[in-house]
Amino acid sequence: MTQTASTSKVVRVAAVQYAPDLTSATGTLERALGAIAEAASRGAQLVVFPETFIPYYPYFSVVLAPARMGAEQNRLYENAVQVPGPITEALSDAARRHRIIVAVGVTERDHGSVYNTQLVFDIDGALILKHRKISPAPHERLVWGEGDGTSIKAVDSTIGRLGALTCWEHYNPLARFSLIAQHEEIHISTFIGSVFGPVFSEQTEIQLRNHALESGCFVVNATAWLSDEQRASIAPTPDMEKVLTGGCMTAIIGPDGRHIVPPLTEGEGILIADLDFAALTNAKRTRDTVGHYSRPDLFSLAVHSKVTPHVRTADANAARQQAEASHEHTLVAPAAARQTTE
Repeated sequence: MTQTASTSKVVRVAAVQYAPDLTSATGTLERALGAIAEAASRGAQLVVFPETFIPYYPYFSVVLAPARMGAEQNRLYENAVQVPGPITEALSDAARRHRIIVAVGVTERDHGSVYNTQLVFDIDGALILKHRKISPAPHERLVWGEGDGTSIKAVDSTIGRLGALTCWEHYNPLARFSLIAQHEEIHISTFIGSVFGPVFSEQTEIQLRNHALESGCFVVNATAWLSDEQRASIAPTPDMEKVLTGGCMTAIIGPDGRHIVPPLTEGEGILIADLDFAALTNAKRTRDTVGHYSRPDLFSLAVHSKVTPHVRTADANAARQQAEASHEHTLVAPAAARQTTE
């Protein structure tokens, strides 16, 4: 018996490891727009940027005591991204102009709070996903608010089904399983980079490769780079500069858990790789963890996706409308993961 050749689609993706402009959001935006143009010129259909790339990651929270963060926190607020706003309009325009999906991490300002947010724009410029990090890391809790379950979701795009998580959200197996159960095909991942030394790179790689294996999907991850001059400008002492080294693991990984191209762990650059979707079928036929290789009769997951406003109207009609707006649905894996508004 002769096996026929696969006619599966191939998608070219890019992962960007750049240094931000630590002085302004517009400076980092210009760097992002340049990378979008370059990735598109090399045939990429998706480009992924690091965690809170715009305006910059709050590295000050790693090396400063809480009582000394006030001025830097104020500056971060002043440079934070409004959604929608001028920066998102520029990113949307670039996605539309270059016909490329843009996934970028930002520090988002929403009135008096800031959030660690991932934005994904489709090729028509539409914002198809806004995901706020649900659990900031210990030092980050002095900076960002928490997201909710409304954005733990996979979305359809022109290249396939996309899911997204940020940094240590990958240590939350239930968040990852929720996306797996929604059949993500490309997982967009963002981590810090240039922090916590080589062990952080190793741990990040383990998380990325493990998720690719468990989900049977592609993983595209981007981390940020810092120059020596930038490290010196952030750290209060030479000893603390050592904390702002290593930690980079910009990578593109296949459903078999292997790197498709060598990862980028030093310096700036853009990784490019072709994703053959036949590899998804090859992975799923042996270990579909939300299908034939699952036991929903034994294990299930409830995802609370209800928006919880600070003020609720007691009016009966408004309560009914709110109940209709908050819905419960079953994720594609039968009983393996269900969405609830409880």
